[in-house]
Amino acid sequence: MKPGLPVWRSLLYVPVNVGKYVEKAHTRGADCILLDLEDSVPAAEKDNARKLVSSAAARVRRGGADVAVRINRPDSMAGRDLEACIGPDVNGIAVTKVDDAAHLRRLDEWVAKLEAKRGLAPGHTRFIAMVETPAAFFRMPEIAMAVERNAAMDIGGEDFALENGMEPTEETLLMPKQQMIFAARAAGIMPLGYIASVASYGDWEAFRRMVRRSRQFGFLGAPRTGDHRERGVLALPRGSRPREARGRGKRESRGRGARLVRDRRQDDRHSRRRARRAPARAPRSGPRARGGEARAQLIAARTRSGRKGVWRTRAPLAAKTALAMAGATTGVAICPAPVGRLGVDMSLMCSSGMSCMRGTP
Repeated sequence: MKPGLPVWRSLLYVPVNVGKYVEKAHTRGADCILLDLEDSVPAAEKDNARKLVSSAAARVRRGGADVAVRINRPDSMAGRDLEACIGPDVNGIAVTKVDDAAHLRRLDEWVAKLEAKRGLAPGHTRFIAMVETPAAFFRMPEIAMAVERNAAMDIGGEDFALENGMEPTEETLLMPKQQMIFAARAAGIMPLGYIASVASYGDWEAFRRMVRRSRQFGFLGAPRTGDHRERGVLALPRGSRPREARGRGKRESRGRGARLVRDRRQDDRHSRRRARRAPARAPRSGPRARGGEARAQLIAARTRSGRKGVWRTRAPLAAKTALAMAGATTGVAICPAPVGRLGVDMSLMCSSGMSCMRGTP
């Protein structure tokens, strides 16, 4: 690893435009407070949010934490963000949607000029390079080594999954995140993040398992949103629990900034955008699965199974097997109602994005 890297085991996102979050951030025990100018700040409030960065940075570092600021894209917005951010109380910049090494070098020149103008030591402000597109994924080694002020690298799991048309699960993100770890380690900088999606925040035990697994894969720190009590996400003491894991039911923080909701995906915005990008389902066109030898007439009844949204067939087992194979080939699955002991659960085919038609007698 590079000499002189900061210790950022836990990074707490705080929307810079929400005063109550800024006021309490220094009590949360994070190694670094990430003041956010990007996603959590509405477009109409960004100009005012930039004016708040300097005072907010001084307030959130009262507990001894470092301070970084997540800036916007494109460069026209990034330049204004940097003008507002560079100062003695800001230790780092989280560069979102990094394109390539040239992108970081361009920002490095701007930051160097601002540091010299404001009397700061060269290299005072470190970079966190955030990879969020498939094009940047293939350039991660050069991005990690682009500039000396690089301190860490992260893959924005939700945005990266959205750009690739996939769900942000551990299975889909495992390979890209491992590649990011390799690129960061080769460059001597810190790999940040989790091996899985942040959707497990609502369940403390699932979150704990995911943190341990992330540690095994080589992550050195991770960002968080919402209530944050533990000192070091990737160095959790046994028996401790953050405040949001206590009690039951759902709890949602009020306000315009970061939100924590138990038992629900944290960022509904990405889920809605994925839903809008999903291809439209094929229209219903009859009870037969048209796929070579797998033409099976299936009898359906309008009776729900025990589990919501699951339908089963009454056809003989061989016909059901043929139907499943035909559905995998043609992308069409017929999902009649459940009867008898030999019913085959077709929910897997339905949930995989195939077109579904209910058969008719």
